Amino acid sequence: MSVTDTSTMRNEDDAEQRDLMELEETTVSVCPHCGKRLRSEEQLVKHIRIHTEEKPFTCPQCGKSFTRKRYLKKHIMTHTGERPYTCLHCGKGFKQNDVLKNHMRIHTGERPYKCVQCGKSFTQKTHLEEHMRIHTGEKPYTCVQCGKSFSRKCSLEDHMTIHTGEKPFTCVQCGKSFSRKSSLEDHMRIHTGERPYTCVLCGKSFTRKGHLEEHMKIHTGEKPFTCVQCGKSFSRKCSLEDHITIHTGEKPFTCVQCGKSFSRKSSLEDHMRIHTGERPYTCVLCGKSFTRKGHLEEHMKIHTEEKPYPCVQCGKSFTQTTHLEEHMRIHTGEKPYTCVQCGKGFTKKAVLKKHMRIHTGERPYKCVLCGKSFTRKGHLEEHMKIHTGEKPYPCVQCRMCFAYKHVLKNHMRIHTGEKPYACIECEKSFTQKATLMNHMRTHTGERPYACVQCGKSFTKEKVLEKHMRVHTEERS
Repeated sequence: MSVTDTSTMRNEDDAEQRDLMELEETTVSVCPHCGKRLRSEEQLVKHIRIHTEEKPFTCPQCGKSFTRKRYLKKHIMTHTGERPYTCLHCGKGFKQNDVLKNHMRIHTGERPYKCVQCGKSFTQKTHLEEHMRIHTGEKPYTCVQCGKSFSRKCSLEDHMTIHTGEKPFTCVQCGKSFSRKSSLEDHMRIHTGERPYTCVLCGKSFTRKGHLEEHMKIHTGEKPFTCVQCGKSFSRKCSLEDHITIHTGEKPFTCVQCGKSFSRKSSLEDHMRIHTGERPYTCVLCGKSFTRKGHLEEHMKIHTEEKPYPCVQCGKSFTQTTHLEEHMRIHTGEKPYTCVQCGKGFTKKAVLKKHMRIHTGERPYKCVLCGKSFTRKGHLEEHMKIHTGEKPYPCVQCRMCFAYKHVLKNHMRIHTGEKPYACIECEKSFTQKATLMNHMRTHTGERPYACVQCGKSFTKEKVLEKHMRVHTEERS
């Protein structure tokens, strides 16, 4: 495209803006279809094509047609790769002047379009219009095949690929295909390592703009997505959608190999890697591989020692928001996960899951050397050190070595004389928290570990485990 053509396009853009500004003063033509007033007969002719769907300007390369000549000129740049509008700050080129103007707001920080309901600001008017649908609940884009509606046109376009299966954009490095060009561009950053979106508050970088916007909610505390059933709010729409399945119980995505069902397609894809053994996310520093991208990102914090989520009460920092949320329950005393058999409460769902094995007798982790089974993976890993003889934790005072870090920590109290766990009833002190908890039961009479077969109760978990063998030996 020549300099003259580019100049002509700019003039046409400016002329159209002036037309809109002067419209109220100089209206001479009215559209017979919708009643819209236009400045001239020429503008009316162009406008009429919206109703007649006439597209007289055709691309000679791909055959795509347009209602206006300047739209065709902009389209031609798709084939030529020309980007005549260049950002003076970063050198990035654009096909359209208005896109450059929007881009400039990244550098200036200008966000002129503000939501009157929640105060959130946007760089573009269209982004504000899309945002307003969160408040109104409007979903004007409907799939003609299944009837599902969407608030954004691009979301409908993405959804349509479920029906068509079309994925025309392919990665030249790994062969993975995508339904949208933008998805391919995002994917390419996995190979290039590029993270162009940086948080101005903490310096963390992201491969996608949406990920940065989600991250910013950590700093602002914004949670715009609220569950209408229980009132719980979330910073991400997908988190709300996941939460909704707690109320509905819906799990539409089923594994064809084991029959397990999931509420989200991405969860099923992650699960499938258990069967395939695929671990596509590899750490470039130590070579360790992971089934999920999120697990790799969490692992990378081991190398960077990054802990961006601090507790406002005690100052302790964490690598993940979920770890901070779990930690906060120490301060609040909240134990939202309750055992239905014995009523014991837990701060973490995973701990409840492990606890349930006391009642069920399930021991899913088996030693391949001696056949002994365990309720927890960590217990199996500790057990394996018996076979290997590994004792990686030495005491600096007596040179005694231990297989486990927590055992070394407890051992060190022999040297220091420290007994940090004191009984509030009799003032007796202990070196370990678990010993104090067991001791407290002598005062309370609590026997929380109950046998599901005979109902007998015990103060200690290990005593219950020994007792369970009475029943297993009877069966054998």
